[in-house]
Amino acid sequence: MELLRVDSISKNFGGVAAVADFSMSQGAAEISAIIGPNGAGKTTTFNLISGVQTVDKGSLRFGQSDITRLPSHRIQALGVSRTFQNIRLFDGLSVVDNVKISYTPQLGYSVLDELLSTPRVRRKERLIEERAMEQLAFLGLAEHAKKKPKSLSYGLRRRLELARALMPEPRLLLLDEPAAGLNAAEIRELMSTIEHIHREKNLSVIVVEHHMELVMNICTRIHVMDFGRKIAEGTPQEITRNEKVLQAYLGDMGDV
Repeated sequence: MELLRVDSISKNFGGVAAVADFSMSQGAAEISAIIGPNGAGKTTTFNLISGVQTVDKGSLRFGQSDITRLPSHRIQALGVSRTFQNIRLFDGLSVVDNVKISYTPQLGYSVLDELLSTPRVRRKERLIEERAMEQLAFLGLAEHAKKKPKSLSYGLRRRLELARALMPEPRLLLLDEPAAGLNAAEIRELMSTIEHIHREKNLSVIVVEHHMELVMNICTRIHVMDFGRKIAEGTPQEITRNEKVLQAYLGDMGDV
């Protein structure tokens, strides 16, 4: 079943086409990837899907909803969550509070309720704490709940980002270069973690990534971009044999 449909979206910056007539569809329980050279438009595509930036033309549909012009918080509320290339954690907060804060848009009570610390607020806060701890336990981070993020290894901080992205209980997870800065062992662990999330949470996942070992081993479909345009789409096996892809990006894939 189709979960996301992207129809001919484009985005220009100062006359330069960052994304040009890009289209794709994503199934409700699929792991796919968007790959391409630096500057190909991959992250901009994520920004357009998640509402961080608005499309110049084209349309986006998530489930039964037209999300083309929706702001990011509305899109997240529908079930789209994402991570970013650069780790965006709050070092002054504990690990568990970093996870809790990602649920803020869905609190459902007023500022006055919070100021008065009403029973409704206290009840909601307990539920949020429990949910945050569940996400940490799911990703093997529960023992670090009260620590500050800066005390964690880089790989664990990346995993904490995943816990935050899972907190709103999304249906679609967008992972923007999740393997950036990880060593080979950590990348293999990340691959297992993504597959674990996909399997246990029954999520659809789209990955933007340069590490081909990760892409080729966990994704069933790959979209390749170059200069803002999609130049190929197919299975990992089809992509490795595509001449346009080899010329644009993957000329050294013999070691994959």
